[in-house]
Amino acid sequence: MTLEQRIMEDLKEAMRNKDEAAKRGIRAIKAAILLANTNGSGLPVEGELEIKLLQKLVKTRRDSLEIYEAQNREDLAVVEREEIAVIERYLPKQLDEAELEAILKGIVANVGATGPQDMGKVMGAATKELAGRADGKLVSALVRKLLS
Repeated sequence: MTLEQRIMEDLKEAMRNKDEAAKRGIRAIKAAILLANTNGSGLPVEGELEIKLLQKLVKTRRDSLEIYEAQNREDLAVVEREEIAVIERYLPKQLDEAELEAILKGIVANVGATGPQDMGKVMGAATKELAGRADGKLVSALVRKLLS
């Protein structure tokens, strides 16, 4: 079952259950998929492109969440948290910090990185290997820590 089919089934289920948070999150995914399908590239939204699309949706909501929390707007922050939870259901399972650090140590060794000047090489390899399984900010922080 493709992501688009799964989204449609889950949207129907959310409507039956009157789950407003799920409906908002799933509709956001559906809209992003429709937009990606009509962008003129002719590429189908599947595989790695699906993951990038979902990660972008989560990232924008996290950015909004930070702003809302900084401005003490808990009413808006709750909505963002709910949508993040819904969208993350469609992403691969996220690695915890210990697993991520072990993988990054292997990448640092494979790339032959010796210091902070090699961060670009490590991040490039890590981004490919960890696609969708780890938050970019966390990966960057751990790579910085490992290379210093």
